Amino acid sequence: MQPNAAARYQTQQIMTASPARLVSMLYDRALRALRDTVRAIEEGDIRARYTHNEKATEIITHLWGTLDTDKGGEIARNLSELYRFMLKRLSVVNIRNDAGAAREVIGLLEPIAASWRELAANGGNAPAPRAPQSGGTPYAPGPEQRSPVAVSA
Repeated sequence: MQPNAAARYQTQQIMTASPARLVSMLYDRALRALRDTVRAIEEGDIRARYTHNEKATEIITHLWGTLDTDKGGEIARNLSELYRFMLKRLSVVNIRNDAGAAREVIGLLEPIAASWRELAANGGNAPAPRAPQSGGTPYAPGPEQRSPVAVSA
């Protein structure tokens, strides 16, 4: 497939995905970035480590920023604390070149990602997304946040 066709296909997938599928895609992309981070550390590639770790950080920051702790209740508050912890660990990845910290975040993200994949595969939808400033959902990004940047390579 040509690069333009691949980009169009990916954009179409994102724009037509259910809210649950979008969240699943974000988690999967964060996991891929973190696995690439670990691989880069093992290969001694500092630049790649930084790039991949920053992508994971960007995605987790996005997920954290779209939480609605009022409507999401305890689950959203717990996710907020988990995201805060993950972001602290990801800063250690860059400061200490620490693959263990990246692996720790992978271990935290994997079960959440698996749950979202299952929800998306079963046709389930997260609550309808809205912009965070207008009281978005506890889990799903709002329509203006459905950016291919968040899930692209």
